[in-house]
Amino acid sequence: MPIHGRASDQEKKLEWRKGRASPSAKTIRSTVRPNSVTMSLNSAPEPDKFPPVILTEPSGSSAEVLLYGGQVVSWKNELREELLFVSSKAARKPPKAIRGGIAVCFPQFGNFGSLEQHGFARNRVWSLDSDPSPLPPTDNQSSVDLILKSKEEDMKAWPHRFELLLRVSLRAGKLILIPRVRNTDTKPFSFTFSLSNYLSVSDISEVRLEGLETLDYFDNLMGRERFTEQADAITFDGEIDRVYLSTPSKMAVIDHEKKRTFVLRKNGMPDAAVWNPWDKKAKALPDLGDDEYKNMLCVDSAAIETPIVLKPLEEWRGRQEISTVSSSYCSGQLDPRKVLHGFHGK
Repeated sequence: MPIHGRASDQEKKLEWRKGRASPSAKTIRSTVRPNSVTMSLNSAPEPDKFPPVILTEPSGSSAEVLLYGGQVVSWKNELREELLFVSSKAARKPPKAIRGGIAVCFPQFGNFGSLEQHGFARNRVWSLDSDPSPLPPTDNQSSVDLILKSKEEDMKAWPHRFELLLRVSLRAGKLILIPRVRNTDTKPFSFTFSLSNYLSVSDISEVRLEGLETLDYFDNLMGRERFTEQADAITFDGEIDRVYLSTPSKMAVIDHEKKRTFVLRKNGMPDAAVWNPWDKKAKALPDLGDDEYKNMLCVDSAAIETPIVLKPLEEWRGRQEISTVSSSYCSGQLDPRKVLHGFHGK
């Protein structure tokens, strides 16, 4: 699915192969880390033509990242199968956020505050970070570093100076996001945060979400009342809009029909939001097709119940890794312990 308009005559394509950049890319060479990255850069992009960053790696998987919203809008495996859901009706023009992919919700999750729904980071234009801080080695990864800084228009509603940074890294079978928030103000501030992951599934009715059993959650369909999860696994037969609290660092989304399991690992984001609008709500959403709810499940890595507080010059860091493993089973059930504890990785 194309994510930008037709290229203008001024558009230049820069390609990195095995660490080698074309001479015209010298000024931003340090921003994007190979194995292979393709960038389309307009010198003055129109509002609906924000340049994408394409990440690839040797096994054949790829990811596509937009400067608009700092949003990952595609992640394909080595078979070129799309793993993320993006609505066919997604708005791609300011001030609308893009329905799907992996959205960054900052400095507010949902309506847990006085700002617009999910904050403003997801409908702002980010920049390439020309001087990214060193992070752990990106061995055999393709990465890009993005940054969003506070602007006067945002400070009218949220009067704090900040830097929001995001590294997106691609490895074989894995997509890694490292968000960071820096307080560049002279006074403390607090915020809530989430990485909103729209996962592509075969049929929501055939999906199981493991790892949230026995946990407390806020039910947004019940006036944010607090409940305790009683089911052995979360299955879906109607609208769901919940925030699970103090969740484990690992969860699994099991897609029986595709025999695929998403394993989501996270650090620094103790909560998890789970959302699917089902049929009636889907029809009421202008940027979602009437039947598209069947092929998506939104599972967020989040910090919601207890806002993150930063003093001046302090920095918060989170980490999320989504990987896929083959789900082999006989009876339609998959032992969650094997998914949650039997899959090892860095």
